[in-house]
Formats: sequence, structure tokens, C-alpha cells
Amino acid sequence: MSVAISTPKIIYSIQPATWRDLPSLRQLEKACFPKDFWPLLDLIGVLTFPDIVRFKASTNEKMVGFVAGERRMHENVGWISTIGVLPEYRKQGIGTDLLEACELNLKMKSVRLNVRISNRKAVRLYLSLGYHEINTWPAYYYDREDALVLEKNQAVSGL
Repeated sequence: MSVAISTPKIIYSIQPATWRDLPSLRQLEKACFPKDFWPLLDLIGVLTFPDIVRFKASTNEKMVGFVAGERRMHENVGWISTIGVLPEYRKQGIGTDLLEACELNLKMKSVRLNVRISNRKAVRLYLSLGYHEINTWPAYYYDREDALVLEKNQAVSGL
């Protein structure tokens, strides 16, 4: 699946990510999550494990965003494991498009994610996209900041 998307500012595409995207994903993680970027082995896993839904947003061959999610069949829920857009490419719909692509391809009735409680911009975005707060994980992040757990219930055909 590859879809060209245009905004007044940039043109980007959303397409499946592969192990070949490892160097770009590593840079993106460090730029988006300076306190919490994933270690190399986790990045290799998210790009290679079967059953992981993963998409990248690219412009001019440059990865500017990434999302990954997994189906947790025993919980009957999909989890967005990570989502990030380079700071200079935010507020252009890229994060929303990545999230919606991942949700659609997870094909689960409920999708969850967690976010730093202090990341008010991301929380507002998720709430505007139909997520609601279901839990708080105390001291979840490396610096002991709490995480909000958000959930979205969605209609999924064929379930």
C-alpha cells in the first residue's frame, strides 16, 4: 500500500516500513523521543517481527514519521507501540494519517496507546481522533513521569 498525500506545505507518502528503514528510524526515534528512544534491538524487532503493523511517512526519500502497532489477540485489542513525526514536519496531518493507517490495518475493535501525561499536544490530538482515557500508569517512563493509557473503539468490518 502506498498513498501519495498532499498538503499545502509538503507532499508525503505513507507506505510500509521494512528493516531497510533502520538507520532512518533510529534517527527519528532520537529526534522525537530524546528521553525515551528505543534501543537498537527494539527497533530491529519492530521492523522485522511478523504480525507487527508498521508504516513510515516519507518526503523526498526522507523518513519523517513512523508508526507501529501489534494485535494482542488474548486481550482483543490493538496497541500502537510507537508513533512519531519529526518536529519540523508536525502539524501537517502526518501523525493523523500514520495513526489511521495503523488502526485500519490492525483490524481490531479497540486500539490503545500510551502517551506522556505532559505531552498535551499529543493527548489533544488523540482525544480529537476518538480516543478516551482509560488508565494511568504511574512512573512509566524512564524519568518516572506517568503515562496516560488511551483507547479508541472503532467499527471494524468482518469482526
